[in-house]
Amino acid sequence: MGNSFAAPLYRCAECGWRATKWSGRCGGCQAWGTVEQAAVPALSRTRLSARAMDRIAPVRAVPITEVDARAATARATGLDELDRVLGGGLVPGAVVLLAGEPGVGKSTLLLEAGALVSLTGPVLYVTGEESAAQVRLRADRVGAVGDNLYIAAETELSTVLAQVDAVQPVLLIVDSVQTIVAPGVEGTPGGVTQIREVTAALMAVAKQRSLSTVLVGHVTKDGAIAGPRALEHLVDVVLHFEGDRHAQLRMVRALKNRFGPTDEVGCFELGETGLAGLADPSGLFISQHDGRVPGTCLTVTLEGRRPLIAEVQTRADVKLGGQDVFAATVGGVRLAEPAVDLAVALALASAAADLSVAGPVVAVGEVGLAGEVRRIPGVARRIAEAQRLGFRRAIVPAGWASERGPEDPDGRSLAASKLSGVREVTSVKEAIAAALGG
Repeated sequence: MGNSFAAPLYRCAECGWRATKWSGRCGGCQAWGTVEQAAVPALSRTRLSARAMDRIAPVRAVPITEVDARAATARATGLDELDRVLGGGLVPGAVVLLAGEPGVGKSTLLLEAGALVSLTGPVLYVTGEESAAQVRLRADRVGAVGDNLYIAAETELSTVLAQVDAVQPVLLIVDSVQTIVAPGVEGTPGGVTQIREVTAALMAVAKQRSLSTVLVGHVTKDGAIAGPRALEHLVDVVLHFEGDRHAQLRMVRALKNRFGPTDEVGCFELGETGLAGLADPSGLFISQHDGRVPGTCLTVTLEGRRPLIAEVQTRADVKLGGQDVFAATVGGVRLAEPAVDLAVALALASAAADLSVAGPVVAVGEVGLAGEVRRIPGVARRIAEAQRLGFRRAIVPAGWASERGPEDPDGRSLAASKLSGVREVTSVKEAIAAALGG
């Protein structure tokens, strides 16, 4: 039949894009220097027919009216916001790809879901990036502990499949698919060939056992899912978990869903004790000022098909239009967190009034354009660090005492009582009065 190999094929090591001619830049992901040659066997019709015959199942085709659809009924995870995006829950045998930036909360979300599902049957959580002890620490913090939740720190595919045989789970979570290695397959972990082989093997097991499977995936710098583009086509559901690491809001949206809608959005609030579903997240987007404030207006935006009320702000009551503003940090540290807004505002007010801040004081809080001071996460932890360094005064957003965490089980941090004054403010004007003494 001639040569057993076809003409050379060139493939991108990042996204799996293919071409018959080499190029320095990938035509799919536009990455430079990632296209390499990969010879692909050219199978004859006879060999293809023989392989196809070997795969023929002994089960006869049946009329669609005789197929029992109850076997594919979605089962709720217990997290209402996640079930909303999935279309009711996890379908037996479905493979879900959950992608998101590092630190956004993917592992926390799946630990909480796994603990809830484990109330109905065994759940196997495979971690390839952390040890079992590290996962246990996070599980203790978010309250995701159960006798039916099994943890396995493995990176080899054959070992993972052996764990599936031993545990017989109803839900398999692999965190992450880029860390699993298929023995005997060329390529580095996380490469195109490895990811494709690992995903194909896990999908085969999921379909054979009617095992719901969730794969965690990384994203690239531009927010795209890392690995070959074929990975997204292989799986049944593709979810994207997103959110600013300096904010409390997290959103999970479906980019692909064979069993439900792709225009639903689930909202979560990330706190000290894990993720909590937000049935009405609009409160996060509306300032809590009293009365009418010039320069603000409410609107209704749609995230997918979910309406969210948000507030648009255009200005604050600060007269600096005729002045140049120069701001810098000591030591060249780069501050991008919204929590530093209040300190910047007080520094500007201090310079404009030519008054120094009264005494050593720390100020934390996000400032809106209307001048209101918004709550931020981790206030108790920040106050504790300030107290450790000798500070006795702090200006913080009002309502922070409702924040609960490991350091403040009773609501208010013990460190706060050691400071001579913790001033809660709702606006920049109140903060200026507290900082500048009038």
